[in-house]
Amino acid sequence: HNLFQIIKMFAICKTVTDVAGEIIEIGSAVQQFKVGDKVVSKLIFWKAGGLAEYVAASESITVPLPAGVSSADAAGLPVAGLTALQAVKAIGTKFDGTGVGSNILITAASGGIGSYAVQLAKLGNHNVTATCGARNLELVADIGADEALDYKTPEGAALKNSSGKKYDYIVNTTNGGKWSAFKPSLSSHGRVVDVAPNFGNFVASILTLFSKKKLSTVILSLGMEDLRFLLELVKERKLKTVIDSRHPFEKAADAWEKSLSSHATGKVIVEM
Repeated sequence: HNLFQIIKMFAICKTVTDVAGEIIEIGSAVQQFKVGDKVVSKLIFWKAGGLAEYVAASESITVPLPAGVSSADAAGLPVAGLTALQAVKAIGTKFDGTGVGSNILITAASGGIGSYAVQLAKLGNHNVTATCGARNLELVADIGADEALDYKTPEGAALKNSSGKKYDYIVNTTNGGKWSAFKPSLSSHGRVVDVAPNFGNFVASILTLFSKKKLSTVILSLGMEDLRFLLELVKERKLKTVIDSRHPFEKAADAWEKSLSSHATGKVIVEM
């Protein structure tokens, strides 16, 4: 009874949980929404089902789409945007102008999570070095990175910025990152915040609990209030969704393949 259905626009993430569009039917217990409302929802992970023409979503996991924010921009936010937000909050980022910026590195900065993380980190007054492929260096600079490194160059592989300064924090968004590679680049009390930990980094998170240099893993736990915060940033043009490609529903298999390739620049969108 507290379900309604959404149509029109879906973002592909590997869990197929991010959807945005228009409500076409509501359950009898729904109080906050009506038919015709534009909304964005993060579907429950173990149910997913976002790659469909219609989906049923609970009122509790759905927020209104602000005026001026497109369904495509909104559909990219739930998993990638919230994960990025949680990562930058984990390093003490404040968005009210009172925070003291740190020297940070963000890996895979042209991906869905990374592209949001760069923008959010700059809103928190951090100095951001970012890694990405050569073809995305300009894009990563355009979204706010102070320095972009091609990860295939010697400097990029070594995570060395032009100033030679060590990083207070490294936000790792790729499951190919290794603690052994990150540790030499950290300042004396530096920390890695890993949103895509591989087995080795998970072990490192335990082994470094009482070390000066640490690795911490992040599991997405932010909710709808945080999603509203991100949508407001998009509305204010302080945050944008980098869109790799748009695909009609009939070509959803192409979108899925692109998403799983790990070479998408930003988000992959399927449109109805």
